[in-house]
Amino acid sequence: MDRNILNHCILFKDLNDSELAYALRFFNAQERSCRRGEQLNRPGEVMERFGLVLSGNVQVFMDDYGGNPLMMASVTPGITFGESLCYLHKEAAVSVISVEESSVLMMDTKSLDDPPVNPVAMDLRLTRRFTAMLADRALKMNDRIQILSKLTIREKVITLLSQYAVREGTSIITLPFNREAMATYLGTNQSALSRELSRMQEDGEIRFRGSTFEILL
Repeated sequence: MDRNILNHCILFKDLNDSELAYALRFFNAQERSCRRGEQLNRPGEVMERFGLVLSGNVQVFMDDYGGNPLMMASVTPGITFGESLCYLHKEAAVSVISVEESSVLMMDTKSLDDPPVNPVAMDLRLTRRFTAMLADRALKMNDRIQILSKLTIREKVITLLSQYAVREGTSIITLPFNREAMATYLGTNQSALSRELSRMQEDGEIRFRGSTFEILL
């Protein structure tokens, strides 16, 4: 298990070997290998476990009122998914799909649901970290809302690229999804998105090749 990947996650960041071993037991962590196209959760199921992507790519979808899939997140190594739904033990209206061969660390929240009468310091520390992770997830959902609130495809693209540029500290970024997935994430269709990207490149706003973009504004 790659410690560098684990270190990206709030739950495990900067833990020493013994603390990490304790944390993995606390969240009942088990590594799972996923095939391309494998569904980790189906709409209507209770999400019993949440995941941390170790390698590959996992995407989370929710259907809109018309039954069309809307991508909620593209989850890359070091990022978690399903924390809130797992903690609440409610039926999830989302599909979670491994879009390529992936390795995922699956965990549960049983230690948070039934804490010991006399918790040790590490229990309290991990509980605070889980709470911080939920707060961080809420902030990231604000980024998603900003994108979906834009009226034009161009505005959505600029907002998406700007978010990644700020997050990564560079004007050249590689998005974690292909063109079809990007269109789904932006709430548009692939043909319309491709046309708009070409216009934006002609107008000197962006330069791109595949999933790699450079913001020129």
